[in-house]
Amino acid sequence: MISVIIPTFNEAGNLPRLLLSLCAETTPCEIIVVDGGSGDGTVELAARAGARCLGSEPGRGRQMRTGAGAANGDIFLFLHADSVFPAGGLARIAEILLASPTIIGGNFQLTFDGGDGFSQWLNGFYAWLRRRGIYYGDSGIFVRRSVYEALGGLRPIALMEDYDFTRRLERAGATCCICDPPLLTSARRFVGRHPVAIVLGWLVIHALYHLGISPDRLARLYNSQRSPRRRRANTNPR
Repeated sequence: MISVIIPTFNEAGNLPRLLLSLCAETTPCEIIVVDGGSGDGTVELAARAGARCLGSEPGRGRQMRTGAGAANGDIFLFLHADSVFPAGGLARIAEILLASPTIIGGNFQLTFDGGDGFSQWLNGFYAWLRRRGIYYGDSGIFVRRSVYEALGGLRPIALMEDYDFTRRLERAGATCCICDPPLLTSARRFVGRHPVAIVLGWLVIHALYHLGISPDRLARLYNSQRSPRRRRANTNPR
């Protein structure tokens, strides 16, 4: 069985779409929503959809680790709440891992839902990164339970928890990227930000991470990069 683990925080506007796509799957699974303190009815929506709901301190690393610790499946799939899961995706994971015992996990090819040129460029950029063994949580990471546990699981760090885990996963054995079907995810985090600033920010965060800067400091920097419009909106015009 596949355990689908979804960290949430105020995702009432996005989560129903993901849960609907997962509930349409015919492959046996359990859906675990780990909430970080939502105040918009996210947990109630998840419960009504039949998901198992858990609480956690906020932070995707902590939340996904909590979900994995409570999961019953022999395969874990980690999804972001603003994704739309492709029809037949669970069957494809099960098929690949059953047919190839040497494959320990992987992810999906990622497609962003933005119709602009930058979103299209990101599709190609993420595919280029994946060919070099680099991928992130928004692409739907899946892993055999035994491998997850042997690697020590996702670390409860403030940022780069997905990158940290996939680096260890890639070193542990063979992985695969499911291109058909691809996973659709939201481009909302890029709205209002200049493409050059986004790419430069990505490079800076990775460079600082490899230089040993703490995830807590990186998270503060990352959040400051993502919210320039909010800061301007909160500036007193006087």
